[in-house]
Amino acid sequence: MMEIRIGELAALTTAFCWTITAMSFETASRRVGSVAVNIIRLVMAFILLGLFSWINRGMFFPVDASIHSWQWLILSGLIGFVIGDLFLFEAFTLVGSRLSMLIMTLVPPITATLGWLLMAEQMSWLNILGMAMTISGIAIVIFKRKTVKGEVIRYPAKGLFFAFLGAVGQAGGYVLSKYGMGEYDPFAATQIRVMAGIFGFTIVVSFFKRWMAVKKALNQRKPMLLMLLGATFGPFIGVSMSLLAAQHTTTGIASTIMAITPILIIPPTVIIFKQKVTLKEIVGACISVTGVSLFFLF
Repeated sequence: MMEIRIGELAALTTAFCWTITAMSFETASRRVGSVAVNIIRLVMAFILLGLFSWINRGMFFPVDASIHSWQWLILSGLIGFVIGDLFLFEAFTLVGSRLSMLIMTLVPPITATLGWLLMAEQMSWLNILGMAMTISGIAIVIFKRKTVKGEVIRYPAKGLFFAFLGAVGQAGGYVLSKYGMGEYDPFAATQIRVMAGIFGFTIVVSFFKRWMAVKKALNQRKPMLLMLLGATFGPFIGVSMSLLAAQHTTTGIASTIMAITPILIIPPTVIIFKQKVTLKEIVGACISVTGVSLFFLF
């Protein structure tokens, strides 16, 4: 009988959650702007996490976390939620989401490398093969050379660099969260990271003077419902599941499985946004799923 892989299953659950949250936040951002979405979704997630912890552990705030956990989880939240997302959203505006997501597939190898350097995590050759296949499948699906009248467009180096910094931010935040969390409750650990994210984005919104945009967003029902849906499956369930995965498997394996979100998002985009699926996307999906299976079967 195959061993139950809690870490891998939690990572796969995270990928499904992030598929929902990506579509929700994308639609909401088009209506009210990404800066407003970022801070509102974190406030929503903070309340959801607090209510869950109050029901599950009898406390709204993570007051039982150690100083060690507070320090490293706050740093993780600032690096992952604030810095990583800031650069990623800026990359979207410079080189587009498709190329940015391609570069974001660097998160698994960066995460695995940081996990090896900081926590001496080990990966088998089959794990490395699975990671390579998963990344290759994702790259095939999301990468398309953009041309205009037969001429290849050269993307600005600044946008590519920002996308890379976004990948480094997410990878660094994830590794630091595992180091700071230890055996602590994943949902409470996520709440600490979210608190750091709220603090960071408060500074960002104040610096760019976007509080009026946040106020306007609060008065729009549909974007708020989309943000609530995204916050539920993103910072609340998704991120918490990602930390649960980090507790039960290496950060490299967990981040690789979670990186299949661009594959999982294909069916709903076909159904909801009526996008066409190419043969290249089908082949890429098959390669990616095969790579993920190596983490479960061996």
